[in-house]
Amino acid sequence: MQPWVQGLVILCLIAVTIALVPAIIALRRSAERADRVLAILEGELRPLVGEVRGLVHELRGLSEEARGEMQRIGGLTDRAQDAVEGVSRVLAAVTGLTRAGQLVGVAAGLKTGLEVFLHRLRRNDADGKREGDQP
Repeated sequence: MQPWVQGLVILCLIAVTIALVPAIIALRRSAERADRVLAILEGELRPLVGEVRGLVHELRGLSEEARGEMQRIGGLTDRAQDAVEGVSRVLAAVTGLTRAGQLVGVAAGLKTGLEVFLHRLRRNDADGKREGDQP
């Protein structure tokens, strides 16, 4: 190779080396900063992850309690429905008794009215015979 070409290649290599050295230094500084930031994040994330795990555990417990309470409420609702049905049956029976009582009352009233009517009729009949006996 000719000496002037070799000189030109050497000059190019020196120029590239001079340009690469600051870039490599900047890349090294960026890598060190990224390492520091990652260390800070790691230090702060560990407690947060622990707290999130605790919150998830508490949430799981609360959901289990809520599920149990919902089952209890379902049981109470079933019992209340059974009680309402029983009360409904009792009210139907009482209504039937009330109607029967009303009918018995009407029958007793009719009987009493008939007895009073017959009593007065007999008394008027008896009074009429006595008056007829005196003329």
